[in-house]
Amino acid sequence: MSEQVKSSKRPPNLEVSGDEKLIRKVEEALKEVYDPEIPVNVYDLGLIYQIEAKYVDNKPKITIIMTLTAIGCPVTGSILAFVEEAIKDKIPDVDDNIDIEVTFEPPWNPDMVSEEGRELLKEVYGYDVVEEWKKNSQYAQSGQ
Repeated sequence: MSEQVKSSKRPPNLEVSGDEKLIRKVEEALKEVYDPEIPVNVYDLGLIYQIEAKYVDNKPKITIIMTLTAIGCPVTGSILAFVEEAIKDKIPDVDDNIDIEVTFEPPWNPDMVSEEGRELLKEVYGYDVVEEWKKNSQYAQSGQ
């Protein structure tokens, strides 16, 4: 049975469904994979759009839909391999039952960063990157 699982600590754009224990293991795994250019993990950065974690024939089956910060990201293959490896480390019996799909709809933006990710970015850069992006985006849209 698939059920929606909610958490206030999740990135705002993340949808999850399936087995709650498996979902938590996947989330733990994703928090260990870092974007090479931004010092925040792919989970808190908001790059993960969907996690489906369920059992099929008593074996874990994980489906991830994610994005990257830019369409031409030169480390796409590496990030996907790191995501798969991290999940296999947390859920050894998943074997090759992992599907990872990359999408650019909707395009990633800093507003997708989790609260924890925002705090990490504040520590690194000394200011709220998300709020600064919002201000600049509004300024650019107003044509000023």
